[in-house]
Amino acid sequence: MKLIQYSILLLTGIVLLNSACTKTDVDESVITYLPKIDVTGASSLQLACDVSSFTDPGASATEGGAAVTLTTTIAGSYFGSAAVDGPDDYIINYSAINKDGIPGAAMRTVRWPACNGDLVTSIAGMYTATCVRNGSTSAPYQNMKYIFIKDLGGNVYQLSDAIGGYYDKGRGYGPDYAATGFKVTANDIPGNSFTHDQTVDVGAFGGDLTMSAFAVDASTRTITFTTDWTAGYKFELTLTQVDL
Repeated sequence: MKLIQYSILLLTGIVLLNSACTKTDVDESVITYLPKIDVTGASSLQLACDVSSFTDPGASATEGGAAVTLTTTIAGSYFGSAAVDGPDDYIINYSAINKDGIPGAAMRTVRWPACNGDLVTSIAGMYTATCVRNGSTSAPYQNMKYIFIKDLGGNVYQLSDAIGGYYDKGRGYGPDYAATGFKVTANDIPGNSFTHDQTVDVGAFGGDLTMSAFAVDASTRTITFTTDWTAGYKFELTLTQVDL
């Protein structure tokens, strides 16, 4: 009886081994080439403030050595343009997708500075910002670089951040947390007569921000103003004009 049992077990093992050796449903290997983006020229550019236009040096995209479609998008950080067409910090994104739907990307940054006004006939320019919030400040919120004041024409100027970069640069949260869009009308710069009755959001935080006490001192190349946020914070700003 034991001999019969051993014979059956041996036969079963041979059948299973044979089945394993003859299996043919093996997964095939698949090769995919990731999109390769090559940025032409420097990945970070700073223009002269008085340039009349900008031409993107561009980039190229390949998949396994073969060219693929490249998509380019442009975003101004503070003034909202989708083209490099005036003072702002821009991000140019280059992207491509391979045949398997896998994306690849690269980027370039471009700074177009605002030309400095004389603070008598124009307040446009590039500034560092020092901020006192609710009566206190510390090193990260002093000499923050940079605040743009852009000349929109008709004695109207727009600030890149009406809280001086407190969250954008001081906290390092980035431009999404800047209070953008605030405009100031210069009625009489030497006489410190300005209109600033607008309300804007504090970036991604939201809330209402209003301005008061906007004043210019041409002798020290400074601008001071105060903004009040409905979240319970008062920002006292000193902007100091700089030459880049």
